[in-house]
Amino acid sequence: MNLRGGLGRDGVEGRAPLGAREPVFCEHGQMDLLPFDETRRRLRVMGQTYVGLKEIPIDRIVGSVNRELDFDRNFKPRRGLSRSRLASLRQAFSDGVMPPISVFEVGGAYFVEDGHHRVAVAHERGGGFIDAEVTRLQTNYEVPPDVDVAQLVHTEQQRILLEETGLRQARPDAVIEFSLLDGYSQLSDIIKAHGYDLARQRGTVPTPEEVAGDWYDSVYLPGVQAARDEGLAQRYESWGMTNADLFLWLYQLLRDLRAYNTSADFHTAARQSMQIKFTRRQRQHLEREGRRPLPPRGA
Repeated sequence: MNLRGGLGRDGVEGRAPLGAREPVFCEHGQMDLLPFDETRRRLRVMGQTYVGLKEIPIDRIVGSVNRELDFDRNFKPRRGLSRSRLASLRQAFSDGVMPPISVFEVGGAYFVEDGHHRVAVAHERGGGFIDAEVTRLQTNYEVPPDVDVAQLVHTEQQRILLEETGLRQARPDAVIEFSLLDGYSQLSDIIKAHGYDLARQRGTVPTPEEVAGDWYDSVYLPGVQAARDEGLAQRYESWGMTNADLFLWLYQLLRDLRAYNTSADFHTAARQSMQIKFTRRQRQHLEREGRRPLPPRGA
């Protein structure tokens, strides 16, 4: 299986996925805080609104505006100065009542602008909520508490694929998700190649939306259906593989098969794929490296 960055066509592990990043862990074994600027850039924030003072759930605080290196995801400090500051806060607010912190909300998750040590004290005391001055940034995505940078990158690459190929406009209900990051760039190349073939057939240059729609209907959907018909989707269901993962694998197999069998189709490739066996190590590689884009809000 070749998810380009996963396992090779012959079942040998391939190169690491381009741009893929493991969740970053600090010395306590906890995930790092997300950097606010990177999150805002990758999720394409569309505006902001001041919400005002409200209680927010502490477990939805996932990042920081400028101190993501000073604390882990549970706001345990990594610097001696922070520890001394915490000690003074514990004494100053021994009754548990502290001034509000200042945060940005992005997709239901919060990024601390001011009040990192107060969040740390609230974590220590097992609090569920904390008062905060909230500014909400508008985005189309839901950001869960366990989000990591790799998911942000996946989300960005998915958006780029859908927008630049015209697929979002041509087939707005299409769901294209890859487990490994560089599947998006590979699929973009496949759609562009389809556009070249379509132009030769028609004798005119089609619009990106025409190319994307024709590719989706005449290439992608038949590939996905072949994976289902031949039992490939069922075999790898427990692996968490997506329809796009299976399509890309079958597309690559089919391309090779047609070098010596021009009548081969997606069903031929799917039957061929069922003969390939993978090791536990290869499955662990996919599970370890695999991510999903963030879900759209309201999905």
